[in-house]
Amino acid sequence: MKPIVLITGANGMLAKELAIQLVDKYSIRFLTRNVTKDNEYLWDLHRKYIDPKAFIGVHSIIHLAGSPIVDKRWSKSRKRMILSSRVDSSRLIAEELKKNKITINSFISASAIGYYGATTSKVIFNENSPKGTDYLSDVCAQWEHAAQLFKSESIAENVSIVRIGVVLSKNNKVVNKIVTPIKLGVGAAVGTGSQFMPWIHLEDLAGIFKFILTNKQVNETFNAVAPVYITNQELTSAIAKLINRKILLPNIPKFVMKVLFGEMSIVLLEGSKVSAEKIIKHGFKFKYDTIDKTLRNVLNIS
Repeated sequence: MKPIVLITGANGMLAKELAIQLVDKYSIRFLTRNVTKDNEYLWDLHRKYIDPKAFIGVHSIIHLAGSPIVDKRWSKSRKRMILSSRVDSSRLIAEELKKNKITINSFISASAIGYYGATTSKVIFNENSPKGTDYLSDVCAQWEHAAQLFKSESIAENVSIVRIGVVLSKNNKVVNKIVTPIKLGVGAAVGTGSQFMPWIHLEDLAGIFKFILTNKQVNETFNAVAPVYITNQELTSAIAKLINRKILLPNIPKFVMKVLFGEMSIVLLEGSKVSAEKIIKHGFKFKYDTIDKTLRNVLNIS
């Protein structure tokens, strides 16, 4: 009988890709707000409800749920939703497991490289680097603390945290927002263009979660970013070259981004190098380890 893995964030591209990579060796269940399949179970954060049948026989939980960070401006209510969807959802899972006296083998939680703060510097951040001082770093710190409760309260034998970079994949909103303006001749780098964009291909990201799940000795915090560093300017130019377009316009000024996106613009305007060395040293091998290989796959270019 296959071990059962329960995944949150059922509608996200990562959950779908992860299910594809795990299905051969694991039985997959999802927590979702809209149940349509036999392997889906209802949960409702506002009502603090999770269908208890979701936990029966569960081996591990992979917690990916969280409201999108860059889809909308950061109003006060939006900020509360971003935090609650990550932290309160983790706590709700822990409370339900404790209430039903269920322990699991592994709890693997998503986090983000936003933990290190939105800053552009010469520093290469690794998993031991201190947290930043801005809103997103505070969200990530609380998110990770909620995950660690599974270990400190003896709910899960193993707890791992995955700090995710910018995810690149086919039919990805992030990619489309960069590619479409370039195709139309109005694409440009953002701000100085010198800010780094720690990126990762979706398949490799799911692969990291699978790697952690299937390796009991891997029970730590990891950066999920590709081993190659690239700036916003370099990424924009690389895409333009691959689709045979030229960047004709100057960089979009910072003040324009701040007018358009408010406080959220800091995510687009700042960025430093983030190291993938730790996950590589543990034995993970990237399939998409260069930006050229990644973009060719994402853009369907042979």
